[in-house]
Amino acid sequence: MTNLQALQFRQSLKQWTFKAVDESEWLPATVPGTVHTDLLDNGKISNPFYGTNEKDVQWIDKKDWEYITTIDVEENVMNHSHIELVFAGLDTYAEVYVNEQHVLSADNMFRTWRADVKPYIRLGANHIRIHFRSPIMEDLPKLEALGYGLPATNDQSEVGELGDKRVSVFARKAPYHYGWDWGPRFVTSGIWREAELVAWSDVRIENVYIRQNQVHAESADLTAVVQIYSEQERQVNLRVYADGQNWEQIVTLAEGTDAVQIPLTLNNPKLWWSRGLGDAYLYTFTVEVLEQNQTLAVKSERTGIRAIRLVTEPHPDYPGTSFYFELNGVPVFAKGANHIPNDSFSPRVTLERYRHEIVTAVESNMNMLRVWGGGIYENDEFYDLCDEYGILVWQDFMFACSMYPGDEEFLDSVQAEAEDNIRRLRNHPSIVLWCGNNEIDSAWSQYVEDGGWGWKKDYNAEQRTQIWADYEALFHELLPEVVQTEHPGISYWPSSPIVAVTNNEKQHTHGITDSGDIHYWGVWHNSEPFERYNTYIGRFMSEYGFQSFPEYKSVRTYAEESDLELESEVMLRHQKNGAGNRLIKEYMDKYLPAPKEFPSFLYMSQVLQAEAMKTAIEAHRRRKPYCMGTLYWQMNDCWPVASWSSMDYYGRWKAVQYYAKRSFEDILISIDQSVSGKVDIHLVSDLIAPKSLTVRVKVLGLDGTLYKEMPQSLTLAGGEAIKVLSVTTEQLLGDVHPAEAILVAELEHEDQLIHAEIAYFVSAPELSLQQPHLQIVETEVDGVVAYQLTTDVLARQVWLSSENEGIFSDNFFDLIPGVTKTVQFKKLQTLQEVEEAAHSHVESNIVQKPVPHLPHFVPAKPEGLQIQSMADFIHLS
Repeated sequence: MTNLQALQFRQSLKQWTFKAVDESEWLPATVPGTVHTDLLDNGKISNPFYGTNEKDVQWIDKKDWEYITTIDVEENVMNHSHIELVFAGLDTYAEVYVNEQHVLSADNMFRTWRADVKPYIRLGANHIRIHFRSPIMEDLPKLEALGYGLPATNDQSEVGELGDKRVSVFARKAPYHYGWDWGPRFVTSGIWREAELVAWSDVRIENVYIRQNQVHAESADLTAVVQIYSEQERQVNLRVYADGQNWEQIVTLAEGTDAVQIPLTLNNPKLWWSRGLGDAYLYTFTVEVLEQNQTLAVKSERTGIRAIRLVTEPHPDYPGTSFYFELNGVPVFAKGANHIPNDSFSPRVTLERYRHEIVTAVESNMNMLRVWGGGIYENDEFYDLCDEYGILVWQDFMFACSMYPGDEEFLDSVQAEAEDNIRRLRNHPSIVLWCGNNEIDSAWSQYVEDGGWGWKKDYNAEQRTQIWADYEALFHELLPEVVQTEHPGISYWPSSPIVAVTNNEKQHTHGITDSGDIHYWGVWHNSEPFERYNTYIGRFMSEYGFQSFPEYKSVRTYAEESDLELESEVMLRHQKNGAGNRLIKEYMDKYLPAPKEFPSFLYMSQVLQAEAMKTAIEAHRRRKPYCMGTLYWQMNDCWPVASWSSMDYYGRWKAVQYYAKRSFEDILISIDQSVSGKVDIHLVSDLIAPKSLTVRVKVLGLDGTLYKEMPQSLTLAGGEAIKVLSVTTEQLLGDVHPAEAILVAELEHEDQLIHAEIAYFVSAPELSLQQPHLQIVETEVDGVVAYQLTTDVLARQVWLSSENEGIFSDNFFDLIPGVTKTVQFKKLQTLQEVEEAAHSHVESNIVQKPVPHLPHFVPAKPEGLQIQSMADFIHLS
């Protein structure tokens, strides 16, 4: 055993049992885990995701629960000066006992909890018990004491058998546990993150923060801020090293906790870039505490070196103020989506599931995800992956769509929560913004009497004053101060959406603005047409979306064949937006041919969603640089459900994921038909370097006949968005009937087709579709199995599917007669396959550079390959 190992001891606490407090039977539990999943594993409840089972498990949150374990402590542990119980997450109201001695009270799901248990631990067997109090019964008295309910729109208290008593706002607990308009109500409890017994002596490094003061291409001015606990005053040598560089400083540690700052300068640093702009290079900084050349403590942190700022400034060419992120001096157009928790029961989210989501973002040409404020601060693995793949993270604090109390106890809890999570996450280069909350400012709308969601009318003047004062104390005072102290240099944004503060004006959101970010829900909630996306554009579109159902295979995991109708009880239970099914059908009747039965309706709903999001994304990108971000709602699901997600609970890509991949291409050609009788062709580049390009605009017949071709060559500057062609439909069509024509815009670089877009001159229901004869031929491209697709007549929305899980290089595309489309099937490697591949590469020396730790999807062969098109799902004339 090394000296360093002798100074510290860690043991995960995994072997637990649990029961309801009013019951006698102890059952095996999984830690990390939840009460709901433990009950499910023991056969005490049915799968809460299936059918209408959600309503049958609402009793769970009204009971108290106990978890117990026994840990054997040996003499080498007892000899340590400090012995602690460390809980990375307790959900939520918990009392912890060691050998029946109370050691800890917890009341915040989002905090790390530590208890000094040295006085209570004994040699040999030690009994640990955690009593979880019902979050419902704990918070109902707080609601009664307040005397009036606070707005909490998505707290589905009726589902929870509480009537109108919405108590979610009183608990520092994941808001989505109480239900949302895409998620079920499972107000769970449990040891939801790692539990450990930690013993140590003498010196411990508690935290290392690599603060980035000034970053330039020539050098990076950094500070290693090291928080150290020492049992006595002593002089030590503090050594920091990274990438072959070393820094040392003699420091005197005080007794207790001390913060030491060591200046670091990196010459010619390798900068961290977001996807599409460069490598996401990561440094590992190791801090070592030495006394007389003996190592007392060591800790490593990984980070990327980058200069990041949120730019909110006036521009002479545009009204209002900008809203964009500048990375290493380069303006970044943000492309991505909003992220919600990947499961209703967070401990079930594995590294594999995180990888699938982040690699999906990379494959879809995204560069940003917004961690939305109604979920959780995600596990470290999520941010590690974003760091590695260059995905920027907009990070909300966990507040959403509700007004919150502002008493001293609540604010103290939030401050500790914010400090814990900022300190845990601040070394991640991917985090570029801390945002106070989701939609609360716009929902309350303090400065517009008839604005917002109508909340204010339910309160008298005194109550309104207090509620808003509590809001300001939390989001305009406490949280920005914590961010400034703990993560200096990273911007804070009070609420999404919100108007920027200029000339000391009050902040509020009222309709479309020329400043700040925007959530646009006119399409969907207000039944506005898709075409509205072309005109309702702000400086940064941080939310907008459209629903669809998951595919048939996913729906059948929660529904029987007899449930497959739009208004069945099961379909309604798995549609959390009250008007959702009606709205999908309403829009489908307008934009698409009618599906022939319910499974066809599932497919058509995905096509509908994809067309909506394509319209929005490309409208936003065409308005660059006025608009500098587009994050659709939402990336993922927490259970199998009809929702706004682009991939379903099982990770299966919906049509919109493939559409997003195409519309997020780093160089985009986009057809704009928003003005009647006119067609505009736009090019957009998100790259730094210029590109020499050839544009070909073609008019084809439905049989593939070429009627017109308009080529031109040009150089597109880095970051540029331009209109390259503007013509009337009359000029394009000539004598060709609009219902018989296809508009194709192709983009070539060095004689290679890099992007293409297809559009039509009439709506989808007006096209006379025929049943295509689709042919698929297996071939080989660069040594990898591929498939070539052809058709005899126009095939719309060609859908490739396979029995084994994976994605296709392209899918849900239109196929034109005379055009051959080549696609490949890809699967995500398992962690075991990653390790085996890395080992193989190292042994055979196939590659000269290190193998990526987590690779993308890799080529594979689909099993049970099927090919269908829209004609298979509608009644043909």
